[in-house]
Order: sequence, then C-alpha cells, then structure tokens
Amino acid sequence: MTATPAPPLRVGNASGFYGDRFSAVRDMLTGGPLDVLTGDYLAELTMAILGRDQLADPGRGYARTFLSQMRACLSLVMERRIRVVANAGGLNPRGLADRLTELADQLGLEPRIAVVTGDDLLHRAEELGLGSPLTANAYLGAFGIAACLDAGADIVVTGRVTDASLAVGPAIAHHGWTRDDLDALAGATVAGHVIECGAQATGGNYAFAADLRRDGHDLDRPGFPLAEIHADGSAVITKHPDSGGAVTTGTVTAQLVYEIAGPRYAGPDVTARLDTVRLDQEGPDRVRISGVRGEAPPPDLKVGLTGLTGFRGEVEFLVTGLDAEDKAALAERQMRTALAFRRPGDLRFEFTPARDPHAADQEAATARLRVVARDHDPATVGRSFGATAVELALASYAGFHLSAPPREARPDGVAITHALVPATEVEHTVILPDGATAVIPPPKATRDLAALPEPPFPDPPPTGPATPAPLGLVLGARSGDKGADANLGVWARTDAGWRWLVHTLTVDLLRRLLPETADLRITRHPLPNLRAVNFWIEGLLAPGTARREGLDPQAKGLGEWLRAQRVPLPEPLLEEVARS
Repeated sequence: MTATPAPPLRVGNASGFYGDRFSAVRDMLTGGPLDVLTGDYLAELTMAILGRDQLADPGRGYARTFLSQMRACLSLVMERRIRVVANAGGLNPRGLADRLTELADQLGLEPRIAVVTGDDLLHRAEELGLGSPLTANAYLGAFGIAACLDAGADIVVTGRVTDASLAVGPAIAHHGWTRDDLDALAGATVAGHVIECGAQATGGNYAFAADLRRDGHDLDRPGFPLAEIHADGSAVITKHPDSGGAVTTGTVTAQLVYEIAGPRYAGPDVTARLDTVRLDQEGPDRVRISGVRGEAPPPDLKVGLTGLTGFRGEVEFLVTGLDAEDKAALAERQMRTALAFRRPGDLRFEFTPARDPHAADQEAATARLRVVARDHDPATVGRSFGATAVELALASYAGFHLSAPPREARPDGVAITHALVPATEVEHTVILPDGATAVIPPPKATRDLAALPEPPFPDPPPTGPATPAPLGLVLGARSGDKGADANLGVWARTDAGWRWLVHTLTVDLLRRLLPETADLRITRHPLPNLRAVNFWIEGLLAPGTARREGLDPQAKGLGEWLRAQRVPLPEPLLEEVARS
C-alpha cells in the first residue's frame, strides 16, 4: 500500500544577508502559517567581515543580529512551534549556539539547539593547497540540517552551507527523502534559491517595478517570501497575506537568474537542471515551480576563500575656481615628491572637474582631487599619509583646502576567491540537541560537471522597422558577484521578446554595449524555459580592475546599466510594451 505523501512544508525566509530587515523575523513568525523559518546571513563578503571580527576577538565570528532577533522572538518560536534554521553561525556556530543557550536560560525557555559544522578548513589550508587565506569554508549540503531536525532540534545553527540548503534540509526531514531522490532535491534547491535572498523574490530590486506598482502592488516594504515544498520537490513561492510586494513569474525569474552560471546549478547534494524549471502563475502571489530535474552532484565541494588585501588611506583636495587642472597638477606633483621616501604600494590620483567654475555657489565651482593610497602597512597610509597633504596647506595652490583632516588607515576590502576540494576531505559534522555528534557521509554517487549543448532556439523574429530605444523597455536584468566574476541574467516577458533576445543579445553585442567587458571572457547560457540568457563575465571584479575600485564593486547595477543602453528595437516589440 502506497504511503500518503506528507503535506507541503511551508518554509519562510527572514534574511537575505547580514544586515537585512531586523523586523522580518517577527513579521514572518506572526504573518501567517509557517513550519520552518530560515535566515541566510552569509554573503561572501560577510565571511571576511566575520574573519576580521575573530582577529579582534576569537569568541566572535557569528552574526550577532540573529542573537538579537532571537532575544526578541524566541518565545514566539517556541509558542508557535516553528523551527528555525539559520547559517548565522558563520565562523563560530558552536559559539553562537552557546550564546543562544544562555539567552534561552535568561528567558526561561528550553529550545533544543543543534549545530552543523565541519565547513571551516582554515586549519587545513596549507594541507589542501588553499594558500594563506583569512577564511576558508566549504559549502556543505542539506543532510546535516535534516539530521538535526530528525533528532528533534527546534533551532539549527550552521556555519557555511549552501544558501539553498537552509530550505532543502527541512524538506528532506519532512518528506523523508534520501540521496537517491535527485529530482525532489533539485526542485527544493530551486525553491531554496528563490527565497534565499529575501525580498528579491517579492518585488525588491525588480527591473519592472513600475509595472507592479501600476497593478496595485506596494513595493515600499515588500514582504519576505516562503516556499510550500511538496513531496515531489515541486513548490509554490508565495508570501504572507497582507504583506507588501508581489510574487509573479517575473519576480521569481529575476531571482532565478541571480548569481548563477550555466543551466547546471551544482550543489553538494544535487545538480539542479535550471533548463528544466517550469514556472506557472497559479494565482495572486502564487508561482508554482515544477518539472525540475536533478543529477548526481559533482565529487568536489566549493570552498570560499577570503583574504585582506591591505589598508587604504584617502585625501581629497578641494580646488576652487579658475585653473583647477593646473592647481590639481601642482598638488599631485607635491604629494608624489613628499611621498618619495615612503611611497605607498599603490598611489592613485583622480580629478573631478567642477560643475561650473563660475557658478553662483562655491560648491558648484569646486573641483576635487582625490588621492587614494594602498599598502600592506597601515602606518604608511594612515595619519602620516594625510599629514603629508596638510603640510602643503601654506605652500601649494591658491585657495588650498581639504575635505577632511587626516584619518587612520582602514582595511581595504577583501579578496574573494574559490577553490574545489574533494567532498571526502570535508568532515560534515552535526552536534545534536543531546550533545551527541555524528558525521554526515558525502554522497556515494557523483557526476562531473560538463557543459550542455546549446538548446534549440525559436525562429528569429521577422525583420522590419526598428527604433533606437533602451533595452530595458523590453528586457529585465539582474546582476551580481561571485568572487572575481560577475553574472548578468537577462530575460524577456513575452515569447516575441524571447525570440528577439536570444537571436540579438550575443556576447559580441554585450561587449559593444558594456565596453569594460570587451577584453574579458564571457560565456552565454540560454535558458529557454525562463525566456532568459545568463552571461558569466570572468574577471570583471578582480582586484585592481576599474569596477572593483569604483562605485559598484559587486556588479549589482551592471544589469540596469545594460538596460539603459539604446539599441534598435523592433517596432512590434515596442507596440507590445505600449499595449501592456
């Protein structure tokens, strides 16, 4: 007799990064029915921040915000019997679990707390050929989380696991899946990927926000998403009633193409085939994900590596009125001469002209010379560097003044890279609520990743009249960072738009539209089922590049820059937009 499948598991998300909306935990706990609440706190950059925290205090290294959220909401968690799974443990999951236990004692509560660990490979970095990083953490899978929940945990604190594992683990425990249930694991992985970044699935950061507002959706405070995960791995993405935002095939597509590479989405438990995902608008704020196929995971685990790149100091000369370029050139020569005997490892000068040197207000008539110094020695680029500029105060250009006094050097960001290690080299460990430990064995069946052949494309649209217009009138985009590389996902909302997109937006055209990508390796991955293509741009965010040093070092605005570029758009597509 066939067993009756378990009902869908309602898994919500309350954090997409360390610093996300503090009240989201309470909002999700009280907003409607929920079985499990997850929180993703660990962006790649966050690992470096936590690593710096531990340098100052070895007892830190976890996301302290989560502890504050539990202080405010732990009684709700226990009262409503909602289980919590969060990667807020960061580099010190045991330490966070200890603090949670102390907090629960203070509140008179007795949650059963479990820990997933084993991801930290820093002590084995040399042995594994990982260099000398600040942090080194393998991306663990979901079966450790499932083991903790099977043992009765109310709260599971993890270190570095894949973001999707926060949702997949509870689904494994609830539905009783094994490692052989690859399609179900893949479906839950896709659902977990959609909800892992919080409000980005409910209209946050959405390219077609104006359309959602026109349809009556409030995007000022989008609600956080949840996934109803079924026994076969299919899922419905939705949100609590009366929360802001919207869940549409468009908002889900936007998140699906975020921070991915090709159609094979590899994880430690399964490789999800993104080219098999089917999205259907099931009803208002309800999008069904189905059809996802899974393959055995690769034999290696990804390891995230971070390292400090040194220290940085800045000085800004304010240059008012006439002959600003000559004045700035004098200040640059004087600084270079003064620093000749203790020159920073990297010294850059950037001149920004005044809006109008003859303007009626002085700010508009003031140019700026920004000097940025970098070095591995903080003393070289700290107050002594700023003092070098101050010493010119009575011996430089007319009207000399600075924007700020000398300051101490500050850490100059981080280098983020990745490596692969065999899964058999990583001891995925759980500490269960009763204190017992267990090791989660890696999957026995694995499959090397290989590129898929390009899928068949629809016939190209007929040629005809075209009008120069911004790409963003017909195409959405979302972009992001993965170490030194960037992804740029682009999608069309209609079949006609897809035909034009897949035949027109080639790698060559992308290079012309975004000149800073011209000399980089770019791979285009079509996803016809999503009417999307994803561009993987290697080295765009490498240390020392213009983008890494500029305003958008994580490529978050790259997609919107592309959408602003003007290209000849077929008039039928523009007419379609006008009618919508």
